[in-house]
Amino acid sequence: MAEALNRIVVIGAGFGGLEVAMRLGGSAAQVTVVDQRNHHLFQPLLYQVATALLATSEIAWPIRHLLRRYKNIDVLLGTVVGVDKDAKTVQLEDGAMLPFDELVIATGARHAYFGHDEWEPFAPGLKTLEDATTLRRRILTAFERAEREADPVRRAAWLTFVIVGGGPTGVELAGTIAELARNTLPGDFRKFDPADARVLLVEAGPRVLAAFRPELSDYAKKALGKLGVEVMTGQAVTGLDAGRVVLGGEAIAAETVIWAAGVQASPAATWLGVAPADRAGRVKVEPDLSVPGYPDIFVIGDTAMVMSEGKPVPGVAPAAKQQGRHVGTTLLSRLTGERTPRPFRYRDQGSLATIGRRAAVVDFGWIRFRGGFAWWMWGIAHIFFLIGVRNRLAVALSWLWIHTTGTRGARLITQRDPEARDR
Repeated sequence: MAEALNRIVVIGAGFGGLEVAMRLGGSAAQVTVVDQRNHHLFQPLLYQVATALLATSEIAWPIRHLLRRYKNIDVLLGTVVGVDKDAKTVQLEDGAMLPFDELVIATGARHAYFGHDEWEPFAPGLKTLEDATTLRRRILTAFERAEREADPVRRAAWLTFVIVGGGPTGVELAGTIAELARNTLPGDFRKFDPADARVLLVEAGPRVLAAFRPELSDYAKKALGKLGVEVMTGQAVTGLDAGRVVLGGEAIAAETVIWAAGVQASPAATWLGVAPADRAGRVKVEPDLSVPGYPDIFVIGDTAMVMSEGKPVPGVAPAAKQQGRHVGTTLLSRLTGERTPRPFRYRDQGSLATIGRRAAVVDFGWIRFRGGFAWWMWGIAHIFFLIGVRNRLAVALSWLWIHTTGTRGARLITQRDPEARDR
């Protein structure tokens, strides 16, 4: 029997990294999980924090708490800045070096601005809790500023919300902001009607939810229209600065712009040096999810370009979890001396997106749903994947209350925007 490789470092405690760690919990390996934040985040519901539907504590859990029962797992709060694949060490920002026998990189992705990073201050994306609370502050502050604005042109700018990107995140954001304005806030303000808010969803492609079947995409567009969302397809952003977004040659005055148009992988490919990467910076891995030429280094989740049965694996939570389980099982096998590479097989569990209360689309490939029934299926699926009975119950009760009354309990501006502009 081969000697166990007992030092395994997992970078990132998202869906994939956490799955790897839990698979290795209680094994003979000494596992170290490193993350630059102390919490695991349920990203699919992050937009609900940004739009005051849920509180941060309902979709995030301390990593140490989740792994506390595994005595062979250490958790470190730190930022990785480099990997020496030949010396087998991970370098942290504070200079510390972590040796490893095997390494798993599961560091996720950030929003991408397609060569226009200067747009980020004016159009933040949504990937972290900090992003969500920043967006919530900007959205709620926009209504507060509209209450104080006497100039109707300036008030209209404060009440214009532009979401760039027509994927699931963009559609969900647009729908819930429209519901916030039309169903939740009316009656809270005296100088204007929040229902007058203008919500624009901008998509450069020919249709929203391009990954879904055309009939579901068409339904989503119509459902958004019923909520008052202006869906603008075939429109690319050509300019963006303070209080203005430019679509082609048309400038639109908007104080709140949200970016949901693309993602860029973490710097993992740069850390690894020779590892090939695609245009989004994702590492092109072997069929067993290892780095070419380095069978003891694995890359999973949004950081990896993964092929399964000739098709690229989508960057979604179920895929990351499946990859985490695959690598975790592989590493357990290696502890017993089994080193035969096992190709990863992705099982498509379907695609889901919600548009608003009582409206969603679900595509399982062999069967598709839309409307109210799909909305219930979407909710049940998301509650099922939450961690812990308390969180499942809290989110279910929050949704039931919002569904019944239209009232959102998380409408709190908890800190002043450091970039607030007095206009």
